[in-house]
Amino acid sequence: MPNRLAAATSPYLLQHRDNPVHWQEWGDAAFAEARRRNVPVLLSVGYAACHWCHVMAHESFEDDAVAAVLNERFVSVKVDREERPDIDAVYMSAVTATTGHGGWPMTVFLTPEGEPFFCGTYFPRDHFLSVLGALDEAWRTREEEVRASGTHIATSLAGALRAPTPYAVEPAALAGAVDILARQFDRTAGGFGGAPKFPPSMVLEFLLRHHARTGEDSSLEMATRTLEAMARSGLYDQLAGGFARYAVDARWVVPHFEKMLYDNALLLRACTTWWKVTRDPLAERVVRETADFIVRDLGTAEGGFASSLDADADGVEGLTYAWTPQQLREVLGDDAEQAAELLVVTPEGTFEHGASTLQLPADPEDSAWFESVRSRLSAARARRPQPGRDDKVVTSWNGLAVAALADAGATFDRPDWVGAATRCATHVLDVHVVDGRLRRASRLGEVGSARAVADDHGNLAEGLLVLHQVTGGPHWLEAARDLLSAAGDFAADDGGFHDTAGDAETLYLRPRSAADNAEPAGQSSLAGALVMLGALTGDPDSLEAGARATAAGLGLAVREPRFGGWSLAVAEALVAGPRQVAVVGSGPAAEALERAARQSPAPGLVVVRGEPDAPGVPLLAGRPLVAGAPAAYVCRHMVCELPTTSPSGLVEQLGRTEADTA
Repeated sequence: MPNRLAAATSPYLLQHRDNPVHWQEWGDAAFAEARRRNVPVLLSVGYAACHWCHVMAHESFEDDAVAAVLNERFVSVKVDREERPDIDAVYMSAVTATTGHGGWPMTVFLTPEGEPFFCGTYFPRDHFLSVLGALDEAWRTREEEVRASGTHIATSLAGALRAPTPYAVEPAALAGAVDILARQFDRTAGGFGGAPKFPPSMVLEFLLRHHARTGEDSSLEMATRTLEAMARSGLYDQLAGGFARYAVDARWVVPHFEKMLYDNALLLRACTTWWKVTRDPLAERVVRETADFIVRDLGTAEGGFASSLDADADGVEGLTYAWTPQQLREVLGDDAEQAAELLVVTPEGTFEHGASTLQLPADPEDSAWFESVRSRLSAARARRPQPGRDDKVVTSWNGLAVAALADAGATFDRPDWVGAATRCATHVLDVHVVDGRLRRASRLGEVGSARAVADDHGNLAEGLLVLHQVTGGPHWLEAARDLLSAAGDFAADDGGFHDTAGDAETLYLRPRSAADNAEPAGQSSLAGALVMLGALTGDPDSLEAGARATAAGLGLAVREPRFGGWSLAVAEALVAGPRQVAVVGSGPAAEALERAARQSPAPGLVVVRGEPDAPGVPLLAGRPLVAGAPAAYVCRHMVCELPTTSPSGLVEQLGRTEADTA
């Protein structure tokens, strides 16, 4: 039977539609064929921007000899992990449990019933052929033994998926997490751990919130040193803005060049908080450039945001981004030597083949000259082969982008960013909600069939709640409330959440994770959105649900805070409040109060502005003008201070830390 990926909506699957392998999409038909033929299933999982996925495709899946073995002895199923994170999660748990590590491409062999019996990631061609031969021989001669192995793996993993013990949301737990991070902190290069080094966006958000609540210095130092190190490194695109996925070295010099929407949205939000805490000009520059990158380079014609830019161009990793001294001379002429020194472009190269990634260890003395250099280099780079773009619109990541752009737009008075967030939210709600149920992804305006998972509901709801605060639109609040009501389908007995709904497709186990890795876990994303909803509406049930979900994930977070950044950030919002500001009135005086509130780093702060008792905005109910003038009402733990008409008075109320009030 021929390759059946031509009708797929996923750009990753479409990359494989011309392979000689008889690929098909995940579904009942593939497993029915495996049962009919009594052969194993090869499950290959990856994503469009994945460099080693491309390598394995070129080496093995485009090879006729490999394809012949696969087509005769296996049923081959290709999955985009970004479309089906549930499938990715349950089989990645098998990979990490049996091999000790994970990653993509993920290569798993399954029984016709879907149980994993042999797991791995990238295999070179000759090794892969050996594996195929050995597994085929084992299946044909020892089928019962192979099936028993698959059942054992599935049973063991299901037993290991017991719900973690809830952990009290209290200041001591958060201080303990800071202490653990301090022991893991790289004081030379920033960040945590060694190579490869990933941007710890959610951990940084937690540390900044912790400092804003307590005034404690070590959390601020870890956050700001890491953010500055990343912003000045090869991880950050010094010409066009935006962050690469991760660095292959501990000093952030050489990135793995793909740019992901979720990374940039989360880092945009963290950098906005960085500026709110420090007013650092570098933070402001990175916010402006990263927001512009998201809108310019990831925006789709339909109004959403694309998933990623590839690591490769013309099959070469980093081809678009790296420079040699000679290439600088060709573009910059007499300015090349100074630019090379500033941007760390060396004769021997910092990357491969004598080329260097661009870094900016120090700001140039002549900013106008540097802008000219950047402009000329950008124009030259635009003439190079460009990385491919995965223009799939993922609900969860677009929710992250909506929150980040709306927050940054309100903080820096950029209505164009708020407009981009508004268009995105409108598109996702119009296209991704089908028959009252949320879907995972769309492409070119056509929604896919995959159901939304927990983080789709949580991250989109939070984005809509931030947009409600910034625009005053009550319909965003109502849409978020609907999404969080539907999240009841994901609820677990301990107050946390499974990754999939109760009526979702049955896999060999039901995925659930409390770990925040590259993006918030479903559980922590829903916890954060519920806390924000409760703060905006005063609804005690939402606050209680958010607190229980936070507690359900906090046990892991306080033991391994590098993998619980968003749970910890949400916990900071709970311990600090919730904090609420309602600004009533209009005109310049009201706008000044609103601006002061929006630029505050107070953890978990929600801010709304409008006329007293404006319909659909609960925080404005019963908030009158003060002597006919605009006023700000500041509340914490549902207890309000006297209203203030002064921006400085508002800043003073919001700036009090625990040390000030002890």
